[in-house]
Amino acid sequence: MTSRIPRDSRLRLVRPRPLAAAPSAVNQRRPRRAAPRPPEGTPAPAELARMARLQLAAAARVARWADAALGPGSDGATADGKATLADATAERASKDLGLTVVQVRADWDTARLAGLVEVHGDSARPGWRLRAWNRDDSAVLRGWVALFDAWSLAHAEPADHEPAAVAEVVSAMPQVLSFLQLSAGPVPVEQLLDLLEQRVTELRTERCEIPYGPQPEPVPQPEALDAPLAPLLDWALYALASVGALTYGGGQATLTPLGSWAVWVKLEQICVAAQSPAGNIEQAAEDMLRGCAQLRPNAARAEYRAWLAARPVGSAVTELIDAARGDDALLRGLAFEALRVVGAPAEPDVRSVADEPTLRPYALLWLAEHDGIDPEDAHEVLTRQEATWLWVDTAAAVADHGEAPMLVRHLESAVQPTVPMLLDEVRAVGHPRTVQVLVALAAAHPDPALAKAVRRAAFQVHTGGS
Repeated sequence: MTSRIPRDSRLRLVRPRPLAAAPSAVNQRRPRRAAPRPPEGTPAPAELARMARLQLAAAARVARWADAALGPGSDGATADGKATLADATAERASKDLGLTVVQVRADWDTARLAGLVEVHGDSARPGWRLRAWNRDDSAVLRGWVALFDAWSLAHAEPADHEPAAVAEVVSAMPQVLSFLQLSAGPVPVEQLLDLLEQRVTELRTERCEIPYGPQPEPVPQPEALDAPLAPLLDWALYALASVGALTYGGGQATLTPLGSWAVWVKLEQICVAAQSPAGNIEQAAEDMLRGCAQLRPNAARAEYRAWLAARPVGSAVTELIDAARGDDALLRGLAFEALRVVGAPAEPDVRSVADEPTLRPYALLWLAEHDGIDPEDAHEVLTRQEATWLWVDTAAAVADHGEAPMLVRHLESAVQPTVPMLLDEVRAVGHPRTVQVLVALAAAHPDPALAKAVRRAAFQVHTGGS
């Protein structure tokens, strides 16, 4: 009796299906939230991008100079591991660009905050936003929003104020900006100061809440918390004006069109978080990812965005990477899908785990796509061994959470041209789930001869034979 499929049948090379689509529940559709419209009078995205390009023109100029003058991969731009321009480099840029050294350093710092320059270890390199500067309005707007989010770093804080007081003002400014956005016009500084004082008082009251149970002795707080807030409000408004979010002068402040749009975007993110599509916003990363495993890819991404909007980016990225380190391969794949939604802020953390064998293939694919490689071609950054390890890991996810036909179809995504070659390399790669994957594949495959070969490979891995 001959097999319907020859033992050395060729495997078609196709891109694996997204794991979020694996479970049978994917056919359940959820009502979509209507796309929100910005407030009336908000300029079109193309016009907003033009404004952002003007605001960041000097920073982009310095970033382009560094790209051209220092060369790709050069570490001559920095000397302290923090992407601060070395003195010699700043002097050289000053001469080449006709700027003062102070201007060069200020523009360089702005470029870093806007993601036009990215820090990698002891060196800096042009960011993806700089590469897309002339052709991608959304990249430009994301860069400006990144600068807007970092307004408190764009202008030095007052040296004669306690850090705790400065932190309170930074925490309270979103409410001040929301009031400015709702006012849609000039607002007297005195009115903003009253609002700031109310919000700081609320923050202090919340901080003084006494939780249930035994507590350690309170740590004395600086007396400077009662210092006047007017100088700090002046600093905050000046810093926001320096990034182009508002105009400040004559005793009043007014949001610019860019600033008004950015505040609206932030308010929308809060609304999205409050209306978490599948109700996972308060869950830990692992539980959130398990909930998203039942969703279509688009619905899962909406859930990731809602979950991310409700917590600081740094802690969210840490949670996702910790979830990826677990034993569930499905969660590993979904965690990196969520990290794709995070985007550039996750890059340092993803790069830091690229040497961990379990996460390396996922991290390399993420970094390749982040660097602008087409997702269809990103797999080319993997070695044959890494691609095989990823194939086994994905197969483990399908075996645990998918259906038998999906596991059979997963054969088509292997990089090896024949089944015998695939089995040889799967046995050699050393994935901890190899035996379970091969047993599941043998049970699922309709071809008796191929199933027998797969079972034999599983037995050899289990017994350590050849």
